[in-house]
Amino acid sequence: MTAPPPSALKKTLDALVPRGSSLWADTLRNIVHRRSAIVGAAMLFCLIVVAIFAPIIATHDPEKVLLGVEDVTRRMPPCIHLLGCPADQPQHLMGTDGNVRDFFSRMVYGSRLSLQIGFSTVVFAIVVGGLLIGSVAGYAGGWVDNLLMRIMDVILAFPYLLLAIAIVTVLGPGLINALLAIGIISIPIYARVVRSSVLSIKEMDFVLADRSIGVPPARILFRRILPNALTPLIVQGTLGIATAILDAAALSFLGLGAQPPTPEWGLMLSEERNQVFSAPHLVFFPGLAIMITVLSFNLLGDGLRDALDPRLRR
Repeated sequence: MTAPPPSALKKTLDALVPRGSSLWADTLRNIVHRRSAIVGAAMLFCLIVVAIFAPIIATHDPEKVLLGVEDVTRRMPPCIHLLGCPADQPQHLMGTDGNVRDFFSRMVYGSRLSLQIGFSTVVFAIVVGGLLIGSVAGYAGGWVDNLLMRIMDVILAFPYLLLAIAIVTVLGPGLINALLAIGIISIPIYARVVRSSVLSIKEMDFVLADRSIGVPPARILFRRILPNALTPLIVQGTLGIATAILDAAALSFLGLGAQPPTPEWGLMLSEERNQVFSAPHLVFFPGLAIMITVLSFNLLGDGLRDALDPRLRR
């Protein structure tokens, strides 16, 4: 059975989207025609499926030590019976780690944790930075705008990762504190994105008309301006998830994020970083998983940017 050619796949996707039916349909059609968005979405879909069905896909408890339970050793290489591994040897698709835990199961559960990290930190940063600080600063203007943006400038003045390390050091190591630190340092990015959109939209005719008839400012901001300012926020949020996953992995690698025995890719890299020559698979698999996850969000974000930006449409 052969895969359909790209032209046939594009025609099939086009048929699923009604032509010219709405703005959302036109946007979806533009996304369908962006190869990077399709590739990124497909990779992300596979990752989400693995995360959702982790209890079914995983072959072992990711935190269970198998020493004394199975005839296995520390940092045992991958054993797959279909590829010639002896049938009398326990099957471990990615071998075992330094604590004699099934590495494949830890990789599978690590996908769930990485997605939770990415989405939770970005949602927090968007709500606080974009929907609250950025929108209020852009709409209010004057001293309110100056005060809020100067605070954002102070946060941006610090090196990104060093500020996160400082916050986690004050709050104490742990996954929750690491997520909070990543969310805090991400706030200025979304605040500036939303503020710039609000500044341009609030001078449009439909906003001026609402003001002239006495519509409350809060209603104008949250019902009229913000829905029209979501496009750059969606794109930035998609790209920001990839950055948040990388930052969380970096903090865990330094011992400030997820703590043992949590199956987190950055922590797994940190635990086995000295085994790059003796057991390279224990370093290769988490690094590859982080790379694929970040690449999928970056491809999807680039495709969304091209599809949602009218200046880039052809």
